[in-house]
Amino acid sequence: MKKTGDCPCGSGKALPACCGPYLAGLAAPDAERLMRSRYTAYARGDEPYLLATWHSSTRPGSLDLNREPKAKWIGLEVKRHEQTDESHAVVEFVARYRVGGRAQRLSEVSRFVKEDGRWYYVEGKVD
Repeated sequence: MKKTGDCPCGSGKALPACCGPYLAGLAAPDAERLMRSRYTAYARGDEPYLLATWHSSTRPGSLDLNREPKAKWIGLEVKRHEQTDESHAVVEFVARYRVGGRAQRLSEVSRFVKEDGRWYYVEGKVD
């Protein structure tokens, strides 16, 4: 059961010991931790972090996270993390959220690239 103060990514750790350092600017050590921190940023409405960790080749101009009805992120399950070479990785996950009281699931296989010591989200294929 999730406790108050737990990181939204579902690790069971407190935010400062989990995604907090990445949200504050520390480079995530691998694509899975970047993906978890991005989920946490969605849950917290942190659009600047999401845009900063999105690769420039695919980054949108904005995300409009405050549009109504607003999504409430309620769970994350990482299915697979595979580093395909030194600078490329894939993370498969299922994220659960509610919009207007209706439960939704986002099942995605995301691609990441590492440049200048930092991982970036490139794109995702939604199932």
